[in-house]
Amino acid sequence: MYRPVHAAVLRELRTAECTRVLDVGCGTGNLTARLPDATGADLVAGCDFSLGMLQQASSKPTTVVWVQTDAARLPVRTSSVDTVLSTESFHWFPDPDAALVEFKRVLRPQGRLMVAVVNPRLRVTASVVRAGSTLLGAPARWPTRAEIVDRIENAGFRLRSQSRIMRAGGLLLPTFLTVAVKPAEQRE
Repeated sequence: MYRPVHAAVLRELRTAECTRVLDVGCGTGNLTARLPDATGADLVAGCDFSLGMLQQASSKPTTVVWVQTDAARLPVRTSSVDTVLSTESFHWFPDPDAALVEFKRVLRPQGRLMVAVVNPRLRVTASVVRAGSTLLGAPARWPTRAEIVDRIENAGFRLRSQSRIMRAGGLLLPTFLTVAVKPAEQRE
């Protein structure tokens, strides 16, 4: 299920040099553990709010640093990261807009943001999914393609691309990889 998403993220990561990568919402770390070898990054950190997920992630043989934290309060220096990833986790963030502002803070100028998440075609589909997931006790916010772009641009990023990831179930609930860049600092 996750292989097509991971493959798309790894392809995109290889298009530009990245020495410091932060994977926010890394879950059990399957993708994150691959990043040091796949990218040649000097530092890879995987963050997740769930201690249970991080315990599973930390059992993997890798040089990744694992950190329990909230996506909206990252314990990372300002402008210190080349790439921030969020794969299959953005829909769980209680305040996705605050998370995007935090991602922008930690990214260096011209740093990349990569968000891979299900983006329903219609707002009504997203609303139905939200209502159903709330009834099940795990409220998820799956933005449409246009909504994710609006959120990212409103946080101050410049959209670079948005590409569909083909995988099982993708006709009804398509997944897209949205890539944006933090603009260069403005001098006054």
